[in-house]
Amino acid sequence: MSGRDRLLAMLRAHRPWDTREAEMLQRIIAFVEAHEDCFERSLAQGHVTGSAWVVNPERTHALLVHHRRLERWLQPGGHCDGDPDVLATALREAFEETGIEAQPVSPAVFDVDAHDIPARGAEPAHVHYDIRYLAEAPLSEQPVVSPESRGVRWVPLDEIARLDTDESVLRLVRKTRPAR
Repeated sequence: MSGRDRLLAMLRAHRPWDTREAEMLQRIIAFVEAHEDCFERSLAQGHVTGSAWVVNPERTHALLVHHRRLERWLQPGGHCDGDPDVLATALREAFEETGIEAQPVSPAVFDVDAHDIPARGAEPAHVHYDIRYLAEAPLSEQPVVSPESRGVRWVPLDEIARLDTDESVLRLVRKTRPAR
């Protein structure tokens, strides 16, 4: 089975949290089905990316980066650059952006989101079809700021809504603490 077929199987097995995520899931499946080169950054209209929603084992904090280009607090993640192992991409990006080696809780998809990336220089506007995985690391692990970020830190889940972030990150918080 190809990496693209494995991703499609994982996406079809994923159960969305709400109608917004359900819409994103269908959009991502259609994109992956239509583009054999969906993992390539060179696909100008968009490409698959991988993110890690890194939480501590007690599920009280999440590891967020203040993205230099987008000017928002987001989960670590990035481009697959041709690698169809999106979970490996998510974990690699988490390490590159934070210095923390997070461990996946499961190989299953935790969340999906398709979001527009604005044009910048010679790079046209495009879409990131983001596949997100739940990962853990202890709060004792101290993050390190990478050149891609303005900051990186463990943030209490209750404080994330006060940061400059987006609705998809707030959905990750709700998924992490569904019952209160």
